[in-house]
Amino acid sequence: MKKKVISVLLCVAMATGILAGCAAVPTATAPAADAAPAEEAAADEAAPAAEGAGTFAIVTKSAGNPFMDRLGTGFEEVIKAAGGEVVRKDPESATADAQIAVIQSLISQGVDTIAISANDANALISVCNEARDAGIKVLTLDSDVDPSARALFCNQAGVEAVGQQLIDAVYDLTGGEGQYAILSATSQATNQNAWIDAMKAISEGDDKYSKIELVEVAYGDDEPQKSTDQTQALLQNYPDLKVICAPTTVGIAAAAKVLQDQKSSVKLTGLGLPSEMAEYIGDDDAHSCPYMFLWNPIDLGRLAGYASLALYNGEITGAVGDTFEAATLESSPYTVVDNGAGTEVILGPPFKFDPSNIDEWKEVY
Repeated sequence: MKKKVISVLLCVAMATGILAGCAAVPTATAPAADAAPAEEAAADEAAPAAEGAGTFAIVTKSAGNPFMDRLGTGFEEVIKAAGGEVVRKDPESATADAQIAVIQSLISQGVDTIAISANDANALISVCNEARDAGIKVLTLDSDVDPSARALFCNQAGVEAVGQQLIDAVYDLTGGEGQYAILSATSQATNQNAWIDAMKAISEGDDKYSKIELVEVAYGDDEPQKSTDQTQALLQNYPDLKVICAPTTVGIAAAAKVLQDQKSSVKLTGLGLPSEMAEYIGDDDAHSCPYMFLWNPIDLGRLAGYASLALYNGEITGAVGDTFEAATLESSPYTVVDNGAGTEVILGPPFKFDPSNIDEWKEVY
């Protein structure tokens, strides 16, 4: 095993001690002012050895997606530190067909595990089962497939927690009444749909939200230009619109630029990368996004890397109650739980980015 592995993440030491070394996204408000990047991490502490130096694949949603790039970075770091071989596949488009093609190529290649950020929960069932029949361990991260077709889902945050934070942000930014729209990724994205469903259920079940109106769920397919076009259409079609909520990093970045360039009074919130959104975060009329949320995508990739190793080494099967170590993540060890549909491990709660901390975090990821 290599003695050291270079980490591409600038690990920030939190003043409150929430984020230490290469930990998950914190729940504190800002990193310490004198925090310095961690250049190297000991491989012996980063990951368990991959017995027999297996081959571990990751399939992202699409090429050119910054969030997916960071998932891949974390995954690769953990697997390489353990002495395994990484095969990363970035489909040309965010479609089920594109993912099916790359998964079939991985089956032919004979990899040992495949971690997938799914573009469609149901369309990938057959190819995932084909991989499992070939003896490959299949797991998902970020966006799930039907639980019958994989061993484990590495979830960035609990669905209810994300839905609650997003609907509360909409309520806050509308002033408790008025129209809002959602700009999502693809209509088949399981994570996006689950968060949107949670938002709807929360708002429909509590009179507090009775005066806010969801006028449309638009889909930008995680493509910058289509997300831009969808934002412009929302502004044109709903002149009384107050807020756009974009639970996708590609969509929120595209929407932020449209709103700010047009000096629109419509406000934006959702899930975004600090490095892409810093120029749009502010609490005045000159900025389109007062605040947003996210978790650390590099840590989510790491979690999937550790889970892949644990499945490969036979330490877990994906059953409820299974536990595994993830040495560079703060919440280690992780325990597999039942999410009502299948089994999952949860990285941690979303973190709020606002004017008080965005300048610090834009340097991290």
